Amino acid sequence: MSLTVTTEQRGDMVVVSVAGELDMATAPQLQDQISDLLEKGRTRLVFDLAEVSFCDSTGLSVFVRAKNSTDDAGGTVRLAAPQRGVLRILEVSGLVEVLHTYPTVDQAVTAEEPALD
Repeated sequence: MSLTVTTEQRGDMVVVSVAGELDMATAPQLQDQISDLLEKGRTRLVFDLAEVSFCDSTGLSVFVRAKNSTDDAGGTVRLAAPQRGVLRILEVSGLVEVLHTYPTVDQAVTAEEPALD
């Protein structure tokens, strides 16, 4: 399965909508998109994961790298609407605490404070 990545500016946030399977084969595509956004000074990112059917450790590492890069630039990374299987991986890995995760894109975009879970 392939990966589709689209972006949409919403206020000062960029919503990065990801669809498909995020794994070793497709993670570089998402990483390239993130690198392009960071080069353009876009450091406030919301990843819409509603259409991500699978995410392995390679995919998780893309989000961690994005968080590290945006933190260094004074920005933020938020995850939104992960499907149950993806949310479970985030919980088991402990990343749900590090990568602020919200039930919807709207909540992630408008949140003032990081989600507690």
